Amino acid sequence: MAKAAEKELGDDFSYIIRMADTDVDGLKKLQTALTSVRGIGNRTAAMICDASGLDRNRLAGHMTSEEQDVLRSAIEEYSQTAPTWMLNRQRDPESGEYFHVFGQDAKLTQEDDISRLRAIKAYRGVRHATGNKVRGQRGRSNGRSGLTLGVQRKK
Repeated sequence: MAKAAEKELGDDFSYIIRMADTDVDGLKKLQTALTSVRGIGNRTAAMICDASGLDRNRLAGHMTSEEQDVLRSAIEEYSQTAPTWMLNRQRDPESGEYFHVFGQDAKLTQEDDISRLRAIKAYRGVRHATGNKVRGQRGRSNGRSGLTLGVQRKK
């Protein structure tokens, strides 16, 4: 980056911020930067910014360490502040609770769910195991992998 651009950002600018076990890009706007955390989408990032009282259009690298702590606590408390329809883990099969998982926990939870479906030999589990489409999409003509098939010309 050019020295003139670095002077505009300032000396206390953070290019990478650690949030929820993920590196967040400091050169992006706060709302967009939060979407790099697994389990946080655009709407969830907007709600977290509003709950923490931070401007979502400000660059993420301009946050002070106190503001970063406020943002981390807003992410941890998201399950209690957000409406239940915005949570990504509703009626958990093991506990029956409503909560929202972020970061590595989201990936591990998804893998556990898929392995549970495979173990009970549910239709979705079998489709996951064979590598086919799971949610009823067309598999004959779309989303193919492997050798190419096509129309042959008349000779």
